[in-house]
Amino acid sequence: MYSPQDDTRLLAEALLREDISADTAVLDVGTGSGALAVAAARHGAAEVTAVDVSPLAVGTAWLHARLRGVRVRVLRGDLLAPVADRSFDLILANPPYVPAPGRRARRGRAVAWNAGADGRAVLDRLSVDAPPLLRPGGVLLLVHSGLCGAERTVEQLTRAGLRAAVTDRRLVPFGPVLRERAPWLESRGLIAPGEEKEELVVIRAERQV
Repeated sequence: MYSPQDDTRLLAEALLREDISADTAVLDVGTGSGALAVAAARHGAAEVTAVDVSPLAVGTAWLHARLRGVRVRVLRGDLLAPVADRSFDLILANPPYVPAPGRRARRGRAVAWNAGADGRAVLDRLSVDAPPLLRPGGVLLLVHSGLCGAERTVEQLTRAGLRAAVTDRRLVPFGPVLRERAPWLESRGLIAPGEEKEELVVIRAERQV
């Protein structure tokens, strides 16, 4: 399960700028601790759904919502599969996006961050599968590392018919995973020699009415 970190906080700040009302249906994909789902509910959304593949995350998100006194429907499943027949006004996503060498584990704790050699194993899926679930005027808010190519995500979402742009950027120090992988990231040209910070980005993509 993924605990809230800088990317969670950056996405929460973007969430609070959205026009959320009692009619807003929100989906939090890969909810982890449920922090973003709870924030959406506390921000006024009447209907909040959270999805995660991890049983631990599902239980934690449910408990988090209960302790905060808000209503969140928590489902277990792979990304958007549990809600493929529904539509939403706002979709939040903080997916795995850390580039991983070789066949690094997609099990245990690492499933929360490892995302293939370019970090886009989940991002590419979301860029295709999330837009059809947005209602007219609906918004996708997606956070990931600049290491995976923000421009590529914007291009994919634009091709899907959304108006997409990077709205937030923040430099943060490498965490333990990136520090350990720094030599490999350098060898791939993903970071400069001696680089110790990564840029996090929030992409906002809106379906036109």
